[in-house]
Amino acid sequence: MEKTIQITAGRGPAECCWVVAQVLKLLLKEFSKQGIQHEIIDRKQGVENGTLESVVLRCKGKHLSTFLNSWIGTIQWVGQSRFRKHHKRKNWFIAINELASEAEEQLFREQDVSFEFVRASGPGGQHVNKVNTAVRATHLPTNCSIFSMKHRSQWQNRKEALTLLKQAVLCQHIEQQKERLQEGWGNHTSLQRGNPVKVFKGNDF
Repeated sequence: MEKTIQITAGRGPAECCWVVAQVLKLLLKEFSKQGIQHEIIDRKQGVENGTLESVVLRCKGKHLSTFLNSWIGTIQWVGQSRFRKHHKRKNWFIAINELASEAEEQLFREQDVSFEFVRASGPGGQHVNKVNTAVRATHLPTNCSIFSMKHRSQWQNRKEALTLLKQAVLCQHIEQQKERLQEGWGNHTSLQRGNPVKVFKGNDF
């Protein structure tokens, strides 16, 4: 099973961005313990050193859904601000959201891709100029397009274009979901702050 999740501070201040970085470290340790494979596919740094506004991870594991059930939602940290020592606020909130709910095979299907084969240009000898080895792959539902010409084989260029196109379509989908989550962040926090899935206290967690 594979899922994509986002840890985000939303519109929160530097303190929330610090919590995102801390939760990421803790979550990666738990992934290792649970045998869950993971890949960081997007990371947005916060203004302060050692902070993150958001991070997106692709996770894969046998019992992934069960594990994530205890993490998806609002995370609360209770502690003194590391950046404003005299700040009175002690409660800070971030969220962990699932992004790509659709299975990859549903989001990206090869039958939705059109291929155009053209002659490659540039170095490569006479073979490059005589045979249609370059490939342009276009995902029709999203109009994403990838051009591949570095291989001498049409089949290799087609394979590479398809792989890169799939990544581009998935990244576009993730960005769209991130935008929707950010737009709805104000409503999300007002509803969920009273019911966090996890609460951490103090500076060491």
